Amino acid sequence: MSVDRTLLPAALYTAEQTRALDRTAIELAGIPGFRLMQRAGRAAFQLIQQYYPQCRSLSILCGTGNNGGDGFVVAALARQHGYEVQLILVGGEDFSDRLRGEALQAWQRMLEQGVDGELFSDETEIGGELIVDAILGTGLGGEVRGVARAAIRQINRTAKPVLALDTPSGICSDSGAVLGEAVEADATLSFIGLKQGLMTYQAVDYTGQLFFDGLLVPDEVFEQVAVSAFRLSAEDLAEILPPRRRTAHKGDFGHLLVVGGDIGMGGAAVMAAEAALRSGAGLVSLATRESHVAASLIRCPEVMVKAVRGAQDLEPLLQKASMVVIGPGLGTDAWGEQLLKAVLASGKSMVLDADALNLIALHEWDLGAAAAYSVVTPHPGEAARLAEQSVTQIQRDRFNSVLALQQRLGAVVLLKGAGTLISDGDATYLCDRGNPGMASGGMGDVLSGIIGALAAQGLSALDAARIGCYLHASAADLAAHELGERGITATDLINRVSRVSNRKV
Repeated sequence: MSVDRTLLPAALYTAEQTRALDRTAIELAGIPGFRLMQRAGRAAFQLIQQYYPQCRSLSILCGTGNNGGDGFVVAALARQHGYEVQLILVGGEDFSDRLRGEALQAWQRMLEQGVDGELFSDETEIGGELIVDAILGTGLGGEVRGVARAAIRQINRTAKPVLALDTPSGICSDSGAVLGEAVEADATLSFIGLKQGLMTYQAVDYTGQLFFDGLLVPDEVFEQVAVSAFRLSAEDLAEILPPRRRTAHKGDFGHLLVVGGDIGMGGAAVMAAEAALRSGAGLVSLATRESHVAASLIRCPEVMVKAVRGAQDLEPLLQKASMVVIGPGLGTDAWGEQLLKAVLASGKSMVLDADALNLIALHEWDLGAAAAYSVVTPHPGEAARLAEQSVTQIQRDRFNSVLALQQRLGAVVLLKGAGTLISDGDATYLCDRGNPGMASGGMGDVLSGIIGALAAQGLSALDAARIGCYLHASAADLAAHELGERGITATDLINRVSRVSNRKV
């Protein structure tokens, strides 16, 4: 039976939750642990046959845990099918004595196939056309040391493709952090539960193409184990953004007010406003500096642009708006402070980005009664200021960071970065779309406009944030496909957002 291992599930798990899935499969479904290991090894070998059809020799590096056991199964299958197998044992002289349970069973079965292993040393030459990493898996408790670290460095020095089993050795499967040294894989095959850390932080530079195999574990097993987070997908988009009624009019889709664009930064607010229109907002107003009014109207005549000198000028605009985006190009001077105070005092639902977040961190302002219906969209630097931590502290455990920020602010938090995370405190979502071409100015302004527009149309803060993030990243991927990653601008995303939301791609 052919299995498409490129189809990734929505549910994401921690390492401990995945171990719970293993235990439940054994105890509830009656699947022996060794059979699960055999299925994992078989899935990996089938992936090798499918994606590396010209390969006829493997170098399989195995540790002494169950990840190594998966590697032993691959080695036995490869030998049965006529592959040349180099089995490299990453451990001490007592390697075989340290094997236990299913890994020991796999070792014994492999020996019956005539596969011999060699202990790894600094002189080991990795000779296979394809390297299989089965050294550490998800059981890593701290930084990689000793012979495992040396083996990982040796793998990374080769120019050969690498398939990692379950997790690239040295990657924390919960956080995506590199624990001292990690295998730079070209592909990773995750088993039973898709590991949450593989799609965020540093892991995205190490996992390569991600594959998944559920090892034929029945649904009732998954129903018994809690999910840590959910991966966003096109199914979410179809569910949350159904086709519009034929009788729809602009009043049905909200009135968004964008506040920002201090002197010299008018483009940020204009991009947010234009992105909001392309995301389906019925009406969009822009409150900005007088010097930016003419240029804003020329750029986007559909936006109602108003010059505001301070909070007094903003009041009538706030009364008409159903949703506010504040922060793009706002600045941190007196003008920006006045406007942010007025928005916070209005009790309007809002999206806060950029300098709005910097001002809140600086003055320790509270979001007020509207927090539960609002969205904050910090990048790691802004998140660090809000949490009074370093960027490193935020990044090294992004899942806990987004939850801590949500508890601190009370709003839905969207923590930007590779593997953007969105959480309302109850559910956490991960966006694995997007590309390095998004590393340019204005991307966050466009995102805030998209989220604001969706919220103005009646989506909850959480739905607006997660669907907005998916639209934004998917539009960036479309731009990269058409233009290439290098040189993408924020405005390249704006017209493509509507194509993604209308499923015209």
